[in-house]
Amino acid sequence: MIKKLLIFTCLMFCSISFCFAQKADVEDAVTKLTKLMVAPDSLALDKMILNNLSYGHSGGKIQTKQEFIHSLLSGESDFVEINLTDQTVVVQNKTALVRHTLNAKTNDKNVPGNVKLYILLIWSKEKTGWKLIGRQAVKVP
Repeated sequence: MIKKLLIFTCLMFCSISFCFAQKADVEDAVTKLTKLMVAPDSLALDKMILNNLSYGHSGGKIQTKQEFIHSLLSGESDFVEINLTDQTVVVQNKTALVRHTLNAKTNDKNVPGNVKLYILLIWSKEKTGWKLIGRQAVKVP
């Protein structure tokens, strides 16, 4: 009986540890993406975004991976500073949903501005780590 309880406890501990590790890995991916949105690097962005990305803006515009990366590199979308708050992460098998509030200073097309949006990020666990497959922003009411 004690042996079974010990095995069960060990399995539960390992399972919980694995869940926390998965969540931490997703949070790291979000942090890396955020830094790359402020200081874009085409190779690094290419590595962390899946080819079939659907990147939705709060105004209704939908971008592909190539369009999203181009908008960051060209300055069309120019984030000067990004601060994320109220972040939640849900990991289900090889999919992670991340919600947060994005507060950003922007300089799109050399026009300074401020943005506050609710964001949903969808991540897929691939052999090389967590990759972004979807993003949707909505305006804060």
